[in-house]
Amino acid sequence: MMLPAVAVVAGLILLVWSAERFVDGAAATSARLGLSPLLIGMLVIGFGTSAPELVVSALAAGQGNPALALGNAYGSNIANIGLILGLVALISPLTVHSTVVRRELPILGGATLLSALLMWGGLIGRLEGALLLVLLALFIGTSVWRARRDGADALGADTEESLAVHPLSLRAGLAWTAVGLVLLVVSSRLLVWGAVAIAQGLGVSDLVIGLTVVAVGTSLPELASSISALRRREHDLVLGNVVGSNLFNTLGVVGLAAVIHPIQVGAEVLLRDWSLMAAMTLLLALFAMGWRGRPGRINRLEGAVLLAMFMAYTAWLVRLVLTAAA
Repeated sequence: MMLPAVAVVAGLILLVWSAERFVDGAAATSARLGLSPLLIGMLVIGFGTSAPELVVSALAAGQGNPALALGNAYGSNIANIGLILGLVALISPLTVHSTVVRRELPILGGATLLSALLMWGGLIGRLEGALLLVLLALFIGTSVWRARRDGADALGADTEESLAVHPLSLRAGLAWTAVGLVLLVVSSRLLVWGAVAIAQGLGVSDLVIGLTVVAVGTSLPELASSISALRRREHDLVLGNVVGSNLFNTLGVVGLAAVIHPIQVGAEVLLRDWSLMAAMTLLLALFAMGWRGRPGRINRLEGAVLLAMFMAYTAWLVRLVLTAAA
């Protein structure tokens, strides 16, 4: 067990570092090529921080461990809302001004409900996976069209400030994008191998390992990005990062994994994991949407609620692991 544990730790460290380089490089390259700050915030940063989940899940599905891919996607969504937004809101309450973020929240809710319908029969097949990918492509296309039509938004202003902090030339941006992508693949292979070996050694399912160690590990780039944005008081970028990442996980990560290898879904996924993910997504929408003309706001109490839900859920899963190992 020692070698797989070392592989997981090393894979996570390299994964976080390479994901940050990949996102920084991709964002700088997009800016140099003339993409608007709003689109960079919505797509490049929001989706780019989900690159670890995408690569890890694709590799896991390709190696015949699709349950690890599903656990990684849904566990990352839970960690993004409970750990990242909960912790960030505890540090400093978040005020949401972006109309783009408020428009994406109902879409995330709809994607979450759709995922339950697709899992209802106990299998997410290749056809269902393809449907999720088509919906993701439609969302991206619609987002590009709306961004060009609507123009300015608070999310775009936050992204522009963020890009100004670490300016990169086009050549440097392309180089870091390439280096980050290669290391993402290498670190993901290392992480998947170690996680599967640990699951087999402890006698727990790939799903549980994906929901715990792998999910939290692949969410670390979102955490680092959110704390960095919080220091600059870029609240809309924090929430936009999480909402975009969860949309990408729900549609793109699960969809690609299912296309590669159909995913068998046990009843516990719907009753335990999906139910919590859906409840946290609903709470996030209620907190962040804003009512009667006031901007959305996630205060410290609401952040504490989200963080407590995440901690209770994680403790439950850890107990399952310890019970299986005993």
